[in-house]
Amino acid sequence: MAVHGASLEGQVANAPGLSSTGLAIPQDAGAASSSIINSLIGDNPYFQAGFGLMGVGVGLTVLRQGLVFGTTALRRRLLVSLEVNNKDRAYEWFLAWLAHNAQSAAPTSSRRAESWLRSHQLSVETAVEQRSNGSSSVLFRLVAGPGTHWFKYGGAWMQMKRERETRSMQLTSGTPWETVTVTTLSRDRHLFSKLLTEARDLALRGQEGKLVIRTAWGIEWKPFGQPRRKRPLHSVVLDTGVSEKVEQDVKAFLRRRQWYADRGIPYRRGYLLHGPPGSGKTSYIQALAGSLSYDICLLNLSERGLGDDKLNHLLSNAPERSFILIEDVDAAFNKRVQTSEDGYQSSVTFSGFLNALDGVASGEERIIFMTTNHFGKLDPALIRPGRVDLSVLVDNASPTQARTLFTRFYGGSESVQPELVERMGQQVEGLTTKEMSNGREISMAALQGLFIRNSAQDAVKTLPELFVERRT
Repeated sequence: MAVHGASLEGQVANAPGLSSTGLAIPQDAGAASSSIINSLIGDNPYFQAGFGLMGVGVGLTVLRQGLVFGTTALRRRLLVSLEVNNKDRAYEWFLAWLAHNAQSAAPTSSRRAESWLRSHQLSVETAVEQRSNGSSSVLFRLVAGPGTHWFKYGGAWMQMKRERETRSMQLTSGTPWETVTVTTLSRDRHLFSKLLTEARDLALRGQEGKLVIRTAWGIEWKPFGQPRRKRPLHSVVLDTGVSEKVEQDVKAFLRRRQWYADRGIPYRRGYLLHGPPGSGKTSYIQALAGSLSYDICLLNLSERGLGDDKLNHLLSNAPERSFILIEDVDAAFNKRVQTSEDGYQSSVTFSGFLNALDGVASGEERIIFMTTNHFGKLDPALIRPGRVDLSVLVDNASPTQARTLFTRFYGGSESVQPELVERMGQQVEGLTTKEMSNGREISMAALQGLFIRNSAQDAVKTLPELFVERRT
């Protein structure tokens, strides 16, 4: 029975059109399904085209990513970039160097290979110099503007990109952030140092033999106008021994850096030149700075927005080899204005000023010069030693000063004999002595103006008219 049953199942399973469960299935059902799939995949041109496009897209994507990766790897391997932002001093030097080479290289010049290619993206920098007599001069300089530039230096091609961030500004100056990126072959990376050195030397060459005046711009010191020609120290005529006293004291201070360090004394020095207006206080400081190859940082205590914290920062971060000059210090704390209309405080407190001079947070390695026309108005706390280490009176013209200034002005003139100049100088000295005995005086500025406008003979005749009553 078991064998018979098994045979019957086999017969049923093998029967055409029957399933293993005994249900009838059409014989062409599988073939029909296969035919439909083949018609959709194998014979449908739309499907074949879509699949092909997808394959091409995937292949291009892979190729593009490979190219990007390969380019990046090759760039990192073969190229080197130098980035300079506008907070660095080399930024202005580099742009000035580009402009200098672009202007100086003519098409027939042998240095044509060292200049940058003619660019259509330029920026202008305007420098205005305001003179004391009211005249001014304006200079324009075209530099590389934001964009991509190419130039050749030292036989190597370099790409320069200047980028400007317009969405954010520097809080102190309000100028946008800028960066310059120079790219060249990795084998030529040594040219970066050579290029920057050349740009630095070009910038310093323009200041060689000149005096740089800086002013406070926010919490930074910025050059004011063009560098000025240094004034010879002997051209500022002070009374006998005054100039030598200050000069020797400054030089002695500069030589004793280690002496201060060994004894734990803060390395700073303060000077106060006091006297009537027009006596030559500021002129002497400028001439002294020029003779020592120092710059001058001009600080205005009444400047809008200057507070105690900014003042302390400026005094502690003055540029190297600079005198800090504070003029008319007696007027800085008179008629103090607490706030302006917009509530912005624009004053420095007297205690804050004293602490900035020699407080705990005050800086070192600095020389401060202060001037005043009214010595008696200064607070004793300001002029004590440690804040003012040397106080010198620069008074109106003495007889010796008047004679010396006269001979300096007319001594080199071909129209007047040297012997006559000397006799007239003695006459000027005697006249000054006589007027001083009568309680009258004259400033050095008035004498200088007289000598500039007149000949030697006319100056001697007009001199008595310029004396005024001595101030009490």
